[in-house]
Amino acid sequence: MTKLAGKTAIVTGASSGIGFAIATHLAMEGVHVCLIARNMERLNERESEIKKVAKGKIVTVSADVSKRTDVQSAVREAVEKLGTIDFYVNNAGQMLNGIVQEGRVEDWEQMIDVNIKGVLYGIHEVLPSMKEQAFGHIINIASVSGFEVTKNSTVYSATKFAVRTISMGLEKELARTGVRVTNISPGMVQTDLTSDYLEKEENAHQRTRIPLQPKDIAQAVVYALSQPSYVNVNEVTVRPV
Repeated sequence: MTKLAGKTAIVTGASSGIGFAIATHLAMEGVHVCLIARNMERLNERESEIKKVAKGKIVTVSADVSKRTDVQSAVREAVEKLGTIDFYVNNAGQMLNGIVQEGRVEDWEQMIDVNIKGVLYGIHEVLPSMKEQAFGHIINIASVSGFEVTKNSTVYSATKFAVRTISMGLEKELARTGVRVTNISPGMVQTDLTSDYLEKEENAHQRTRIPLQPKDIAQAVVYALSQPSYVNVNEVTVRPV
């Protein structure tokens, strides 16, 4: 069995893309995993797929991370089904129109609600029990857009800068508590979230790199979680070659 076997985890945005890959890889390591996403039908499909390779218990909970009450009830249900949560993976995210001058305020609000508030809501719910047990690990999935801003990504990049800031500050707040924090910033990953962007690049003959695959980010998560208790991997950036 692996170092992670028998631990428990919540993965948000787990019905597709990076979240599904993370949940799958953790399950293969023997972690008991709660998959959280909005679409229950799709979650049930993913649950069936993961159970084929899982070495731990798999459960699903429908929730919208942009709603605090949803996150509260989802974490409560996960604890009832799995026990104390050891790992919390803040993966759910939105990448919509981020150009300020185009004025798509609803897109901005959605990204802020999911990418920033959703991250904070999840941390708020699991942190007390992690501190009480003097053990836990929070993984925040940010983006290389949290380092670099393009003319099309202003608001999206702002939300991912915020995720990195939350990760850096929280790591300092939790020093010597037994609770670790890792910020993982993926480059372009081939997912439903990025399919439109990649298609535009392809049509414009601009693509110069092969995008990352969701499993590449999942492996980074497993790496961070697998380190000895005295090691905190604070920041991981994963870029395509």
